[in-house]
Amino acid sequence: RVAMSGIASANHSVLLVSNLNDEMVSPQSLFTLFGVYGDVQRVKILYNKKDSALVQMADVNQAQLAMSHLNGQKMYGKIIRVTLSKHQTVQLPREGLDDQGLTKDFTNSPLHRFKKPGSKNFQNIFPPSATLHLSNIPPSIIEEDLKTLFIKSGGKVRGFKFFQRDHKMALLQMCSVEEAIQALIDLHNYDLGENHHLRVSFSKSTI
Repeated sequence: RVAMSGIASANHSVLLVSNLNDEMVSPQSLFTLFGVYGDVQRVKILYNKKDSALVQMADVNQAQLAMSHLNGQKMYGKIIRVTLSKHQTVQLPREGLDDQGLTKDFTNSPLHRFKKPGSKNFQNIFPPSATLHLSNIPPSIIEEDLKTLFIKSGGKVRGFKFFQRDHKMALLQMCSVEEAIQALIDLHNYDLGENHHLRVSFSKSTI
């Protein structure tokens, strides 16, 4: 990280994401994917260049982490490029200006994974992987329910297992990293009923 600090001043927490699938991408999908590596504050899809977006993270370390893990990954069928932006902040549109929903402020989102200092989530940051870690599963949900849900996100499920000691958690393996990224974007915070919203992360384990 020290080597990077030459080009990154303390304020460089904004990332430029390019080569996006401009027909599919949304501020919400970028918030969910980049949110695996830090607390996304704001997202702006560029008005004149809709295959590019600015993503503002909470701090420079989270920006570096997201860049190192997501640069070169596939999102909606395209290999995305993630670099540090020269912008120090993402500007919100002026009051009363309609920017077609291209800019979104997530500063107060309840979905930030790293808000609590010392959160366990800091120890569970892994590169994108075909195997996903699921948690917050309600007791009534069985393996078939979860497999069906993940197949609907457009991939194939290769493996599944509940944690032996804790059925609130499970590992689920998709056929590829790209399918797993898609499933995480679609299904993190999915409402499983009984006041349980599914939590999805990348896992270092295999099934």
